[in-house]
Formats: sequence, C-alpha cells, structure tokens
Amino acid sequence: MNQQQRLVVTGANGFVGRALCAGAVARGSTVRGITRSTYDLPYGSENFVVGNMNERTDWRGALEDSKVIMHLAARVHVMADTAENPLDEFRRVNVLGTLNLARQAAAAGVQRFVFISSVKVNGESTQPDHPFRADDVSAPLDAYGISKMEAEQGLREIASQTGMEVVIIRPPLVYGPGVKANFAAMMRWLKRGVPLPLGAIHNQRSLVALDNLVDLILTCLTHPAAANQTFLVSDGEDVSTTELLRRMGRAMGKPARLLPVPASWLQVAAALVGKRDVAQRLCDSLQVDIEKTRQLLGWSPPLTLDQGLKKAAEGCGREAVI
Repeated sequence: MNQQQRLVVTGANGFVGRALCAGAVARGSTVRGITRSTYDLPYGSENFVVGNMNERTDWRGALEDSKVIMHLAARVHVMADTAENPLDEFRRVNVLGTLNLARQAAAAGVQRFVFISSVKVNGESTQPDHPFRADDVSAPLDAYGISKMEAEQGLREIASQTGMEVVIIRPPLVYGPGVKANFAAMMRWLKRGVPLPLGAIHNQRSLVALDNLVDLILTCLTHPAAANQTFLVSDGEDVSTTELLRRMGRAMGKPARLLPVPASWLQVAAALVGKRDVAQRLCDSLQVDIEKTRQLLGWSPPLTLDQGLKKAAEGCGREAVI
C-alpha cells in the first residue's frame, strides 16, 4: 500500500479503535483516526474531528488521500436505553450515518470499506454445536442488531453500484486490556475472590481477543479474497461460562470460587429481579464458525484464548468503572 495513502479509522478513540490505530501504525501505515471530538490517539495516528455521525456529516476532509476505510464508529448496544424509539436512534447513526460515509467514500475514490458489524446480525444465541456461519440468513432480534443488518444491506448495494469493495466483519464479545461492561465486572469479582453462582453452566460461547480482531481487520485491508465478503471471527476455541471463569481466574492468579447453581435456577432468579438478559448471556450458547475466514483468507487467530485472557488480566484494574 502507498505510504502516502492514509488508512481511515472511524471510532478511533474506542476500545477496538485505539488498538486498531496502534496496530496499523506498528505495521508501518499512516493512520487518520476519526473522532467526534479531540482525543490523544496512539502515537503516529493523526486525529481528525468530524463531530456527530449522521446522514448530514461532511466527510470530505477526512477522506482526502485515503483508499481504505475501517468503519468502527457506531451507536452501540446499551442495556437500559432511554431513547423514546431506540430503533430510530440506532438507524440514524448506524444505518444513515454509515451509508452517508460510504457514498462519500465511493465518490472520493476509496477502494475498500471495511465495516465492523456484529454477530447480533446472525442472532442472539445458538444451539450447542450448531454455530452461526457467515452466510446464514440474518435473524437479528434487537434494535442494535437490526441497524447493523440494515447497514450491511445498504453497503452491499453501494458496492454493487459504485465498485467500491466492502468487507464485513461480525465479531462476538471482544475482550482485552481495557475491556469494560460485564467482562470487566467478572474480572473484578474474581480478583476480589467473590463467590459466583456460575459453577454449573454447560453452554458454549465464542469470544475474540482484541489482538485477534485487530489482526483480522488489518488482514482484510488488502487481502484480495476479502473483497465483498462477510466474515465471522473468534479465538477458534469455544468455552462454557464456567470454564471461562476458571481460565480467567488462572490468568489472574486468582482461582475462581464458583458455586454449582443450576442454570435454570439462575434464569428464574434473574427474571424475578429484572435481569433476564444478563442470565441469558451467561447461560445461553453463542458459537460462531470461522472456517470461511480461515479458508478464504488463510487466517488463524494469532493468540490462543488463554493468551488473550492473560493480556486482559494484565490490564485488569486500569479499565474505566462501568
């Protein structure tokens, strides 16, 4: 790739965006990180401020001298959405904002648009040993997943009309140094030695280490076989919630104290206190098949699950409080 042609990363100040900027710079690329306001980005990344992302955002300055975009910016899934109509809010940013960017990118001569979507486009859960595949029929169940699906559909249409190549990546739960939300909470509980009622969960979950996701995104920037394809990504090893906590504890040097409470009991208790969604994520299975990613791109996750957990453990305590 021409070193004078910058890589554009939207959402550059986010959990994945910062790691992606750092990874691209480490590989010798020039990076323009796009944010809503001014941020200190990883060394070697230029910060370009565009304000809020919607159907009216002017991207012309951000796209100058760029042939590849990695689009991470989004209205993310939130647990307690206060919007009057959450789907409209997700569509405004994730659909209209994304497609506005894509149209301007195509007009500016951008050659490849890498879109970070979500496994929620596939659905919320799988039956054990029946993983989602990249080319399955989409079945999103919440507003966030629907907005990501609609963005994917619009991007494919723009690609067919303009010739700009589109690559779609759907990650499951991403973890690593600085992870937030429930994953960070579990690490804190383990660090404090809190007994957890999660010792009898027999589901299967796919996760992806931050470094593995970044490596796949960077692979998709130039790989000829990635053009106009959709990929799933994971660490290549699925684990139950119980096994994940045990291995997370080992990575932290804090053996997990797990109580063997049946999953059905947890789900009933969670429903009684209005936490049904939390219990579903802890107890249900969600597996992804990355064979297409392996075969088409010749890609394998650089880190094992245990190596990824070790890196996340090393960052435990530095993440923001949820």
